[in-house]
Amino acid sequence: MQTELSTTLGVEHAVFGFTPFPAVAAAISRAGGFGVLGAVRYTAPDDLARDLDWIDAHVGGRPYGLDVVMPARKVEGVSEADVEAMIPPGHRQFVQDTLAKYGVPDLPAGEAAGWRITGWMEQVARAQLDVAFGHPIRLLANALGSPPPDVVARAHDRGVLVAALAGSARHARKHKDAGIDIVVAQGYEAGGHTGEIASMVLTPEVVEEVHPLPVLAAGGIGSGEQVCAALSLGAQGVWLGSMWLTTTEADLHSPALTRKLLAATSSDTVRSRALTGKPARQLRTEWTDAWDGADSPGPLPMPLQGLLVAEAVSRIQRYEVEPLLGTPVGQIVGRMTAERSVQEVFDDLTRGFERAVDRINRIAGRSDR
Repeated sequence: MQTELSTTLGVEHAVFGFTPFPAVAAAISRAGGFGVLGAVRYTAPDDLARDLDWIDAHVGGRPYGLDVVMPARKVEGVSEADVEAMIPPGHRQFVQDTLAKYGVPDLPAGEAAGWRITGWMEQVARAQLDVAFGHPIRLLANALGSPPPDVVARAHDRGVLVAALAGSARHARKHKDAGIDIVVAQGYEAGGHTGEIASMVLTPEVVEEVHPLPVLAAGGIGSGEQVCAALSLGAQGVWLGSMWLTTTEADLHSPALTRKLLAATSSDTVRSRALTGKPARQLRTEWTDAWDGADSPGPLPMPLQGLLVAEAVSRIQRYEVEPLLGTPVGQIVGRMTAERSVQEVFDDLTRGFERAVDRINRIAGRSDR
């Protein structure tokens, strides 16, 4: 599964794996792919430095990257407390009433919410970059579009490629104009923040729009046959995130959530603003249903929603309150039916890719098989 891009980066397979877990990122790179660690949960630079040090020690010299959540427009002088003060009391009451309905206990005294969407804050994201550029990352990806121009220049000065996610050809063109090196065409099927255009339609549109920049296809990809389809559409690789959640190296800290993921079908996700304020595909739960209900005050815009629900999500996760327990995940969750190692996932991807290539060759009359 090699392309010009994978050859440039020195990886065996053009499979880019996004994950919040350092052990998974390292395992992806060791298996011949390109591991990308998500940084949004790292509010303390020392924690990110610790985990990047760990990856350096366990990646076997293979390349890897970092994914941040950073707005294209520079925002300074605004604290988290300033933003917290913007949250209406009625929204806070709705959260408390919903948690009380399901008997969700409070966090123990002195335990802070461990889940906060703060990577969007200018000072947090830039502190993450200060740490990351002290490590041998080969790629910087941004989940909220093109990073600010000074960040792109800083990455390029260090020989680091910059990638940005796009949900439309128009967004992809903006990335190209901003000097981005790689565009990730993220289809409607994908987990997390995603647009409204399906991968089969989006990928070739973006490929054509940003030529000759390399494009990675994302959304609804979980088999080697689907990897082959993405490359056939002009992509130079695939960007996978959901598939790694049920790997043995993942650290969800929740057997109940793992069970829900393994039992879910491709119809059991919803594109909801309940988590961050932006439409994000996730498991459908009674928590997402509550935010869509008639009594809901409606999700707040990003970043207010993420700050509003931070403690609630931590409480739900800590006590594994199954009706409310969810996570960002794509429609490919229907294929995630068993826990496997990262290497086993790659073995399955390569076998499926070979089957697909053989099938195409037979159709084209190029194989004796």
